[in-house]
Amino acid sequence: MSYLTYPFNPDTILRKKKQIKRELLASGHELSNKRIAILGGSTTAEIKDILELFLLHYGIMPEFYESEYAQYWQEGMFGEGLNKFTPDVVFIHTTSRNIQLWPNSHNSREQIDEMLDSQFNHFSSMWEKIKLLCKCIIIQNNFERPGYRLFGNKDVSDYRGRSNYVSRLNQKTYEYAQSNKDFYVNDIDYLSASYGLASWHDPVSWYTYKYALCLSAIPELSYSVANIIKSVYGKNKKAFALDLDNTLWGGVIGEEGMEGIDIGLETPMGQIYSEFQDYIKAHKDLGIILSICSKNDLKNALVGLRHPESVLSADDFAVVKANWENKDFNINEIAQELNISTDSLVLIDDNPAERDLVLGQIEGVAAPDIGSVEEYIQRIDQSGFFEVTSISEDDLKRGDMYKENANREKMRQNFESYLDYLKCLEMVATIEKIEPVYTQRIAQLTNKTNQFNLTTKRYSEREIIAVAEDSNYLGLYGKLADKYGDNGVVSVIIGRINDIVLHIDLWIMSCRVLKRDMELAMFDKLVSNAINVGIQKIIGYYYPSAKNSMVSELYHVLGFDKVSQDEEGNTVWEYLTKNHINKNLVITVLLNE
Repeated sequence: MSYLTYPFNPDTILRKKKQIKRELLASGHELSNKRIAILGGSTTAEIKDILELFLLHYGIMPEFYESEYAQYWQEGMFGEGLNKFTPDVVFIHTTSRNIQLWPNSHNSREQIDEMLDSQFNHFSSMWEKIKLLCKCIIIQNNFERPGYRLFGNKDVSDYRGRSNYVSRLNQKTYEYAQSNKDFYVNDIDYLSASYGLASWHDPVSWYTYKYALCLSAIPELSYSVANIIKSVYGKNKKAFALDLDNTLWGGVIGEEGMEGIDIGLETPMGQIYSEFQDYIKAHKDLGIILSICSKNDLKNALVGLRHPESVLSADDFAVVKANWENKDFNINEIAQELNISTDSLVLIDDNPAERDLVLGQIEGVAAPDIGSVEEYIQRIDQSGFFEVTSISEDDLKRGDMYKENANREKMRQNFESYLDYLKCLEMVATIEKIEPVYTQRIAQLTNKTNQFNLTTKRYSEREIIAVAEDSNYLGLYGKLADKYGDNGVVSVIIGRINDIVLHIDLWIMSCRVLKRDMELAMFDKLVSNAINVGIQKIIGYYYPSAKNSMVSELYHVLGFDKVSQDEEGNTVWEYLTKNHINKNLVITVLLNE
């Protein structure tokens, strides 16, 4: 929805919020339900309303719980209503106006250190209590700079300055976030600086409505919180599809040749394009997949990427589509070759006609208005497509993994027999009980996997750890490698044990290893482990979604008998372990030493 895509107009969102909500609810898009508690140190009603819009836009149907005005701490520490609500997410909206202990010019360094510790403990004790009772995700605002500097420029460096004090309090919060899972910082220190600190600290909004920020900044704040939530629940984009001419470099390579395009340090415009390529390259290092989608001759495209001043080279791209097909066709081709859905892609193109064509033809794809070249970085960065809430080793290697997949696909075309192709890959799997070292990646996988996901359930890292430690559950992770490279952790099964019956609560597999028989290897291992603990029957569940139809008959293929099916297409399947015959023929499963 254009109202909610960056750069958005905050005043329009505030004015038309009811209309926008009606349109979002009428869109018919599949929504996942999440329970979100807002604990406010100031008024939060408008924040909740606008946060709802952004979450609906991201495919999340929120149910809200709000604390009473300024009762954030009491609610977090003692709130029975919060505990009964059983939130998935607690957002704590506090600001510098909720700092109770401030230094003054007469305080000693030791006094201020004690004051700082006491103030931090005020918040951290609340976080610990929420973690203990609610076992949910916590999002906490950091603190914006005060609206004035009593010491002038020295306010930031003198230990008695309020700016210095806020910086130290923020640093303690960041250190807490680094050592506590499922705790995220909403960076209002940055938001307020970006918005303009003098405007953010609007006295009319505070003294009239008790909003700790000006009303027109509320969409920015709500958008920031929504980006964290959608990232945690696996709704980030995965890949760039990048135009070339006047996007990655200035000029048209087919007309001006390598020497004529603008890139590098020789001209101001060339420097801007180089900086943009640096920005894109940094995304690749984070695991964002890069592809090219350009109306160009392939030969010319590769010439441009060989420019001596080009930061990016052809090796940085998993897929290159440089031809004269319409870009919606090429976007579909890129998604197919990468084995991802089209709504995982972000088209970066300077041409508004090309963007409109793609947006009109492919639902869910992003094609932001990137403005002029000097605005490219800011426009893309503020769009929150790749909001980072965790970084695993698999994330850092993802781009290379997808490029290796493209190489596998090219090799497949040389085989007449698909079975021979799979054998030629020389696949080796590790399938074991869930281990602590992989819980972050497993939680991430449960929240990002949509196609091979039989029950559409999502787990936080804390919940994965609880499953791994509970003898009433049987949890397996699977890693897959072949002669082209290591795909990392790609599959998870979680089964709940009830006497001699195992109920499969979760079965997911990464799209990058589809059609490699990894599901057969996982099932063989599941049955083996189940028999070892006395399981005689396995019950499988399939709950249809907009994206998981590919696994609707998986249990039938594995030899299960269908027990029931309701009007919504939910099915229940049954398998007797005594009848099991190993199904995997092509993957070598390593034995645990």
